[in-house]
Amino acid sequence: MVEVPPVVLDRASRTPLSVQLADALRRAAAGAVLRPGDRLPSTRALASALRVSRTVTAAAYDQLLAEGWAAGRRGVGTFVVGSLATAPAAVRAGAPVPAPRPAPADLRAGSPCREVLDRAAWRRAWRAAGDLPPDAVPEPTGDPAFRAAVAEHLLRHRGLAAGPDDVLATAGTSAAVAEVARTLPPGSRVAVEDPGYGRVVAALADAGLQPVPVPVDDDGLVVDAVPGGVAAVYCTPAHQYPLGRRMAATRRAALVARARAEGWWVLEDDYDGELRYDVAPLPLLGALAPDVVVHLGTTSKILSPTLGVGWLVAPAPLRRQLVSRRTATGTRPARAGQRVFAAFATSGDLARHLRRLRRELAGRRAEVVAAVAAAGCRAEGDAAGAHVLVPLPGPEAEAAVLAAAAARGVALAGLARHRPAGPGAGPRAGLVLGFAAPDRAALGAALDVLTAVLRELPRP
Repeated sequence: MVEVPPVVLDRASRTPLSVQLADALRRAAAGAVLRPGDRLPSTRALASALRVSRTVTAAAYDQLLAEGWAAGRRGVGTFVVGSLATAPAAVRAGAPVPAPRPAPADLRAGSPCREVLDRAAWRRAWRAAGDLPPDAVPEPTGDPAFRAAVAEHLLRHRGLAAGPDDVLATAGTSAAVAEVARTLPPGSRVAVEDPGYGRVVAALADAGLQPVPVPVDDDGLVVDAVPGGVAAVYCTPAHQYPLGRRMAATRRAALVARARAEGWWVLEDDYDGELRYDVAPLPLLGALAPDVVVHLGTTSKILSPTLGVGWLVAPAPLRRQLVSRRTATGTRPARAGQRVFAAFATSGDLARHLRRLRRELAGRRAEVVAAVAAAGCRAEGDAAGAHVLVPLPGPEAEAAVLAAAAARGVALAGLARHRPAGPGAGPRAGLVLGFAAPDRAALGAALDVLTAVLRELPRP
């Protein structure tokens, strides 16, 4: 909540105090003292600070709510949703204004759920990180406390027995893939899932390697379709992105067997493995075959990309290569986010956050499934993570739904953006619906739009 902005009320004026207060809050927004997203003080707190009756502050807030410059959330408070910095002079003078066009609701996958993050715990972690002395020399492997916290986290939440010395800090999954890619011979081919994670494909290409799309079905990566002669295989076995399925146990065994026989690295991206809320996930590939698997994790989906940090668990020879390259080039992930994560984890706040997050995402997923079913469609994917797949008849239907939703203020993404070989390369079409980013109120409104748009699809 923002502090009470500077407000001067003229009790001798014939202008009602509530109007003066509403005008003052508009001016505060025009001068960027108040910004979109700021939570205003409660009417009671503001009345106490200004020494006026609560009727005055309530009337001022009602005026701002009616004009569309503030929005109320039941049980949460009143928030600034518009800025007057670019409004015409008549508006800044207090003339009636039209409600601002709301920002698009984002139902694209990939963002974390910030609504359940305990801001007090978040601040505690940052303060604890700030209490540590600044570094005198770089640490290419990562902050020791961070690597110890990750090792404990992986053992407790993912069943991977790795010691702190087995862990390298990274700047996130894509950055870690790029680092590993630069240890491979230039021009090497790397198998990637199709559909799959586009940023990894871009990271591989940027490193001078050749991504090779391999199809994915309901059992995960089709191991038999991986061509010979690749240097590595990138996959998301715990919760395939974007189809949302687990890789079958037989596929896992076959993938490991081929990796050992043909000399591959298997890059296991466990981007949201902590977020399964139906049954326990299958064991990690990193636990099954630590000699050929490079296990990758990130804080971006469970906390926030603000930290800019992830981890890598790899066989010792590869770790030595990576550390040697970091030392020679001076490149390394920043330690600030590592220290915040370590503080968040060691205090117990991370475990509590994950429990809240799983409950929240389970409820949100149920809402999404119900909204899709109300339109006569179905949602696919395991009860895990923060996205589902909604199959559609074809690319034309996919494009039509995206356009119709965008026209109504809801941002969606289709399978086309997740195809390494480009739009139209795969036989499937559909929506990849993320449900973590909006708050619950915005999610409900966006799902109403989604249901309406899907109902407009022509039925075969």
